[in-house]
Amino acid sequence: MGSDNLHHKKRATKAYKRKESIRNMNDTFLIVCEGQKTEPLYFDSFKIKSANVKVIGMGANTISLVEETIKLKEGKDFNQVWCVFDRDSFKAGNFYTAIQLADKHGIEVAYSNEAFELWYLLHFHYLDTGIDRQQYKKKLDGLLGREYKKNDPNMYKLLQSKQKTAIANAKRLLGSYTSGNPEHNKPSTTVHLLVEELNKFKKR
Repeated sequence: MGSDNLHHKKRATKAYKRKESIRNMNDTFLIVCEGQKTEPLYFDSFKIKSANVKVIGMGANTISLVEETIKLKEGKDFNQVWCVFDRDSFKAGNFYTAIQLADKHGIEVAYSNEAFELWYLLHFHYLDTGIDRQQYKKKLDGLLGREYKKNDPNMYKLLQSKQKTAIANAKRLLGSYTSGNPEHNKPSTTVHLLVEELNKFKKR
């Protein structure tokens, strides 16, 4: 197992350890998304009770998204800061560079390789074959029984009952790779790490 992979696993472990020490009424999240609607609509749908969550759809990609997030967190006292982005919007090499830059500045990353729709698809079944965005759409059309639309405000509600399955599938998928470079791990996602963090503060 390479040193990069060990680095990746340490970051995941750090996120899990943090969960047990930050549960209080003053916790704050800053979630900065690459997309302006799809991801913000999903994360805004969490019914958070004991934390303040600010979700921003930046409409930026590649390293610029992380750089903007660094600016947004400066001088602010957020308990957790996250970037949410996809692999398919990044030029070769920039995806992993953006992840490393975020890590350097204490920013967690909920990435998807190749698209955020992988997280949706994992609610239904395990997938370890790399496909493109159009193929994700076709699969979701069939699984949902209707046309999948990126900016559907009801996706969280539609998928909520299957969320535990998605988390288990995402963990299994991430654990199947030995490469420490997420750019090479297609498909893969760490969206479940952010979902698990938010679930700590949901209304029961």
